[in-house]
Amino acid sequence: MTNTPAFLKDAKDLLTEQGFAAGGIWYHGTSSALVDSIKQQGLKRSGDKALMAAAKKTMATIGNNYTETTEPVFLTQSKELAFYWAEQTVRNRSVRIEGDELPVVFAVNLSNELNAKVKPDVGAASLLLLKEGEQFLAHIAGVYQASGFAAPEIELQKADRMEYLSKLGMAYLDIDVDSSCLELIVD
Repeated sequence: MTNTPAFLKDAKDLLTEQGFAAGGIWYHGTSSALVDSIKQQGLKRSGDKALMAAAKKTMATIGNNYTETTEPVFLTQSKELAFYWAEQTVRNRSVRIEGDELPVVFAVNLSNELNAKVKPDVGAASLLLLKEGEQFLAHIAGVYQASGFAAPEIELQKADRMEYLSKLGMAYLDIDVDSSCLELIVD
């Protein structure tokens, strides 16, 4: 379980027997080191250029080619889950980039047109088969239990795509998000 600040704990308000309710606001968790850039440029697909450059340099050092891929903007309907992913971002960056970074969460207010383009992140099935995914599944089980519900049961390979959104709170948008749609959530 993470040390989610109280002002971000919203699972009790969002969880039902069917999973996480989706409203008109999405959330994105990231590192405090990226806040200024995000406020200026918005959320960019594959937006953490410093981390990608560090990975590319590492791969070149060990003699491997590094092929950049374009990752979508990852979203969730829960501030609490966004904070979890923000902590993972800070942890991943700390391996390659020095600095004191903290997890932060942005509210993402999309127009109806853009909101219709948010998709359940079924690609997360591959992540969930790794150690990091196991940790997330354990975390989400704790979130459910703390909210008075049994941990979600999901068969990753056979799950309906909407279960990734409703049960696990995993979504994405495959376009950049303008900074005018974003608000940093602070206590």
